[in-house]
Amino acid sequence: MSGKINITLKKSMVGRPEKHRKVLRGMGLTRINKTVQLENTPAIRGMIEKVSHLVTAEETR
Repeated sequence: MSGKINITLKKSMVGRPEKHRKVLRGMGLTRINKTVQLENTPAIRGMIEKVSHLVTAEETR
């Protein structure tokens, strides 16, 4: 696993469990439609999996 991942917040974190909010803040996602570019690591993949219903992720090279 190498490269980067573009992650975009697509749904609001209002009304979501605090664990989901912490994961999103940990990735740097604070507003809807904000996109961050992060390293493609197992830790980041796990974070994406936890909040996959709120975000979209695309691999970049």
